[in-house]
Amino acid sequence: MTPPSLLHLAFAFAFAVHSVFGRYTSIFNFGDSLSDTGNLYYTCSSPNPVHVCFPPYGETFFHRPTGRFSDGRVILDFIATSLGLPLVRPYRSVGLGGEGISAEEFGKGLNFAVGGATALNLSYFEERGVHNVPSHAVSLEIQLDWFKKTYSSVCASSASSGCKDMFKKSLFIMGEIGGNDYNDFLFDKRNIEEVASLVPLVIKQIGSAIMGLIELGVDTIMVPGNFPIGCVPMYLKLFKTSNGEHYDSKNGCLKWLNQFSEYHNEQLQQELKQIRALNPHVHLIYADYFNAAMRLFNAPKNFGFLDIEQVCCVDGNRTINFPVPCGLPSTIVCDDPSKHFSWDGLHLTEATYELIAISVLEDIFTAPQFSIFQ
Repeated sequence: MTPPSLLHLAFAFAFAVHSVFGRYTSIFNFGDSLSDTGNLYYTCSSPNPVHVCFPPYGETFFHRPTGRFSDGRVILDFIATSLGLPLVRPYRSVGLGGEGISAEEFGKGLNFAVGGATALNLSYFEERGVHNVPSHAVSLEIQLDWFKKTYSSVCASSASSGCKDMFKKSLFIMGEIGGNDYNDFLFDKRNIEEVASLVPLVIKQIGSAIMGLIELGVDTIMVPGNFPIGCVPMYLKLFKTSNGEHYDSKNGCLKWLNQFSEYHNEQLQQELKQIRALNPHVHLIYADYFNAAMRLFNAPKNFGFLDIEQVCCVDGNRTINFPVPCGLPSTIVCDDPSKHFSWDGLHLTEATYELIAISVLEDIFTAPQFSIFQ
């Protein structure tokens, strides 16, 4: 048995033990394709369904597409499993508007994340001539509106104290969100200074969403930071350069893009610090996805992975293109996704998501350190 296999067994045991002691009874999640568990899938019957509607998405665990942008489960799934909870249902599975959902069903949690979602309102991109935002994208504000409408529908017909008591036992996850705001500008060939000007606006939007949840009585909110986009194969291809100084010699990632991700994460943590000062009763946890991922990228062989540029699901020429071609008839899939960091050039494999989830669940990359099992 290889060391990575032993490691996965240890993680499985940790999941089993912790699920017994988990104090949360439900999860409510907001975000984008990194945590969408099927909201975008409910558009698959449209005339122009997105690539995630088709195989090989979902092949590893579900053996069919589910709307997850991976070969299997995403971080949110592993968090739910570790708490002994069912996988978090997509909001669109219970009907838009939240009408007709019972208090009991609402109490099981919902996922409002949608692939392609942005922190900023879509009008912001239109006004600045950025037209590559997907037509199916929704903003964080819209996701919060979905949640509030469902909350009003359910809690208006039941004891409000019951809803607030339920929130005390619920884990809310805000993000990762904001990555697509930057993607849409970077893929539109905007300069880094213009992209950097988005950061304060994105952070403000995230902070506003968090405050909106706190006002409703939410007690615990986990807020993940952005991933190191300088290690993402799609970015490595789009911004490839012959200047070796642009690359990190330790892992092959583009340094300037990772520095940008760190800038976003630093500003996000400052925002969380201010919110904590105003709401000392709220458990506000920063989940450091950046360094959780970098630990893997810096030593891929230690975790049974190939190098960061290897993509599992590629086109017929064994390359990645923009937009992501995975899910098309010409797609070629690797034999073993668990050896790859990247699934489709932009999103990660289930194996990568699992290790990042464990890093967060075991408090290795959370600030302040906070166990969701206690």
